[in-house]
Amino acid sequence: MTRSTRKSWFEATARTRIAGLLDAGSFCEIMPPAESQPSPHLAQLDLPGAFDDGVVIGCGQIEKRPVFVAAQEGQFMGGAVGEIHGAKMVGLLRRAVEEKPAAVVLLIDSGGVRLHEANAGLIAISEIMRAVLDARAAGLPVIALVGGSCGAFGGMGIVAKLCSAIVISEEGRLALSGPEVIETVAGVEEFDARDRALVWRVTGGKHRYLMGDCAALVEDDIPAFRAGAAELLAAWREPEPGIAQLRARQKMLEDRLAAYGDFRDGLQVWAALGVAQPETVPSIDRDSLVALKEGLPT
Repeated sequence: MTRSTRKSWFEATARTRIAGLLDAGSFCEIMPPAESQPSPHLAQLDLPGAFDDGVVIGCGQIEKRPVFVAAQEGQFMGGAVGEIHGAKMVGLLRRAVEEKPAAVVLLIDSGGVRLHEANAGLIAISEIMRAVLDARAAGLPVIALVGGSCGAFGGMGIVAKLCSAIVISEEGRLALSGPEVIETVAGVEEFDARDRALVWRVTGGKHRYLMGDCAALVEDDIPAFRAGAAELLAAWREPEPGIAQLRARQKMLEDRLAAYGDFRDGLQVWAALGVAQPETVPSIDRDSLVALKEGLPT
């Protein structure tokens, strides 16, 4: 597929993404425009609000499988989570535990917490985290789709990693602290947020996929995200939780820190992973990168 024929996920709005992700005509919005709930905190600061507070929630189907879906609108305050925004996501996840759809799908496009709302935003993020874990404990897969212009940073970066699986595009980004935050705190010598190539080598979809942080790498195309989500749903089996699995995961993270903790660039990590020509990774197409990852030692 050529770029000219793609329906870019990166450039789309939250509602356009939902329309392309779900089966045609299956979406039923919860708290639609007629039930407007803008943030009271933004109004007190004389800042413009949005009737949906930057997140669209509802239910629908993917390949006839019932799902609950929440899509963050990156074009409103960078998809930042405030009190109403977070409450809508938490309410959706709690309702999913009661009604048992096939999955909950989170279309993440957020820089993290909405600092304008201070503690209310921070509490909202923590409640989303707990609700995701409660849903998974109830046997529901929670799938994160990451490919929007704001990426998945801050609290929503943590939420993404708490999900059962992540589908990401090359254009997607996933990390705890955003590049601008790192530069502000530690200085440009530590991380130059204007170096876009560096940003994507460290936080971008290809890097996250090669590191094993994401279950699938897809093209920046709405049908591709739909296909990736449908494939995961068709084959999904939630692993049994247990202390042995948690310890193995913790050991993997400790080993990763020991192996790559002093590196400053994705190129160094890819070389350590065994990629023969790490400098070529940014230009490798998606299918070739998937084949490359499958050939790397585990």
